Amino acid sequence: MSSSTATAAPQRTRRLPKWVTSFGWQILAALVLGLILGGVAKSIGPDAADNPNGLHATLATIGGSYVSLLKAAVVPLIFTAIVSSIVGLRKVTNAARLAGQTLLWFALTALIAVSIGIALGVAFQPGAAASQTELKTEAPGTVGTWWNFLIGLVPTNFLGLGVSGDVDATTGALDASASFNVLQIIVISAAVGIAALKVGEKAEPFIRLTESALAVIQKVLWWIIRIAPLGTVGLIGNAVAEYGWSTMGSLTAFVGVLYLGLALVLFVVYPVLVKTHGLSVRQYFSGVWPAVQLAFVSRSSIGTLPLTQRVTERNLGVPRGYASFAVPLGATTKMDGCAAVYPAVAAIFIAQFFGIDLTIVQYLLIVIVSVVGSAATAGTTGATVMLTLTLSTLGLPLEGVGLLLAVDPIIDMGRTAVNVAGQALVPTIVAKREGILDEGLYNAPRQGVAFADDDADAGTGTADLAEASAPEQRFETAARD
Repeated sequence: MSSSTATAAPQRTRRLPKWVTSFGWQILAALVLGLILGGVAKSIGPDAADNPNGLHATLATIGGSYVSLLKAAVVPLIFTAIVSSIVGLRKVTNAARLAGQTLLWFALTALIAVSIGIALGVAFQPGAAASQTELKTEAPGTVGTWWNFLIGLVPTNFLGLGVSGDVDATTGALDASASFNVLQIIVISAAVGIAALKVGEKAEPFIRLTESALAVIQKVLWWIIRIAPLGTVGLIGNAVAEYGWSTMGSLTAFVGVLYLGLALVLFVVYPVLVKTHGLSVRQYFSGVWPAVQLAFVSRSSIGTLPLTQRVTERNLGVPRGYASFAVPLGATTKMDGCAAVYPAVAAIFIAQFFGIDLTIVQYLLIVIVSVVGSAATAGTTGATVMLTLTLSTLGLPLEGVGLLLAVDPIIDMGRTAVNVAGQALVPTIVAKREGILDEGLYNAPRQGVAFADDDADAGTGTADLAEASAPEQRFETAARD
């Protein structure tokens, strides 16, 4: 009797289907729901005062609030992670080699991406199909320059924070918003980490405090990412309600060529690089996909940065000490979508629109700007800034930027998704080449979540702390050898 009861008990325990608890399926369902709600909000239209209707306003608030939550975690995450990683490199001798390899692969993948953009722009001639009457030129509000990189390196304050705002003419109230410069945060964090190493024993309390703060921040980050499906509903719904899909007009050819280039980079170039390094393409995509999905709907590499770094460590097996350096740096200077494919196709489109024939030298300049220009615009990273840098270098009319503003939100989704996929790819490749990649973690079955929670146990089907720390041990061992 007792044995039959004991054997029957597990049968009464039912688990939800995997597709219900899977993070990827939750994001996909949120995408579909966001499209539906966005379409409904678009069909309702604005109210009598030409303000967004209630549904549209709700979607915008949800989406904007979620991106704000993610961005709120960026500054403390980068600071504590980089300081902890630099301090953790006390026994590592090849840190400079890792940094050099990272920058080299940033440049190589950007070179491939911009070459694809140029080839597609020349082959399909998207500018020739654009209507001269439907499109309007407009000067950009911000222009990228080659001085921005040097300017961006110099911190304006301790954490590279800034505040901007305007005074309301009616109420006299100050509408202020805070911003931050990721490149400056990286510089400051690196300086503090190196200083802690130089101080030695007296810095041990500070080091322990920083490591504890990093653990707390990562726990909060886990909570934020678990509500990503809710943020996705708001982000994609707001995008559909605000822009719809009818804004393409005569820019359909441009959008099609650009997305073709982005697809080639994401689904052809990246898999080839993964495969040639002896890694599973399927595991790469399943590991990085949560960050790619969030990047697509949020349109923010910086907002997605906490998740990108987390999946790079916990899904792709890149040691935390290396990932905490490479991923934030990539979020600032590694943008195959915004800084390679897009400026190449856009510059060729603008030249064709104005009837300007580009020379071989100008095509080479597009390559140079795309490979090194993202670093030059790192202080004010953005696709428009990168495009203006390309146009000014080529001598093309800056007013051409206005031609593409109508479809920028639509193409920005694809650009950001490719950016984030590349930001996770390069550290994975470098870690594999240097023998510090945890291939057991890379090849582990995905459990339907963005990454394993730190305090999860085997009963929940996620990795334990011993497994999570394995890359760090191999990282230090390989470095010493």
